[in-house]
Amino acid sequence: MKYLSFDIEATGLEEDAYIIEFGMVPFCTETLSIEKSLSKHFYVKCPSFESLENDLSDWVKKHNKELIQTAHSKGITLATFKKELEMYLMSAPIQKYFNNEKVVLFGKSISAIDLPFLNRDLGWEWMNHHFSHRNLDLTCLSHGLVDMGILPPGMESGSALMNHLEMGEVCHTALEDAINTAEMYLKILKAHSKKHQ
Repeated sequence: MKYLSFDIEATGLEEDAYIIEFGMVPFCTETLSIEKSLSKHFYVKCPSFESLENDLSDWVKKHNKELIQTAHSKGITLATFKKELEMYLMSAPIQKYFNNEKVVLFGKSISAIDLPFLNRDLGWEWMNHHFSHRNLDLTCLSHGLVDMGILPPGMESGSALMNHLEMGEVCHTALEDAINTAEMYLKILKAHSKKHQ
C-alpha cells in the first residue's frame, strides 16, 4: 500500500482552533520506503499570538508560541493553502506515485483533530474528491496491536510509541511528525515481518 502521511499543528484542540502548519510525505509499505523528495510543508496564516493568547491553553502558549508567530507572519491564506495542496495532489509525480488513484491518508490521531479540521476548512466535498474515504490512523491501529499482544500495553499514544521504538520525542512540527509517524509504522511492519520469517 501507498499512503500520504500527514500532520497538522493548530492553535489548540477546540472546535474553532486554527490550522497553522501542515506537512505531508508519501510512503510505501511494499518497499518500506519514505519518498522524502515528494514531501511538502505549509505554514497557514492565523491571527497574531497576542490576539489569540487569552483563549489559548497553557500547553499551546508554552510550546507553540513561536509556531503561531511564524504562521501569522509567514503563513499563506487558507484559500492559497487549498489551491497549493490541490496543485500538489494533481501534479504528475504524485499522480504517478499513487497510480492516478485517490490518495489514502495516514497519520496519528487523525480522526480526532486533523480530519475534522481539514473537512471544516477545505470542505467535505473537496476532501472526498481528492482523498479515499478509507484512511489509516496509527493511534487507532496501536490500540488493536496492543489488544493482539503485538505491542505492549501503554503504546496507544504517539509519544509512548516513539519511545518504545527508540525514536526519541515527538517533534510537534508538522513535517517532522508526518515523517516520524510513517517511520514508526514501517518499523512495526519490519519487526513483525522478522518474527514471521
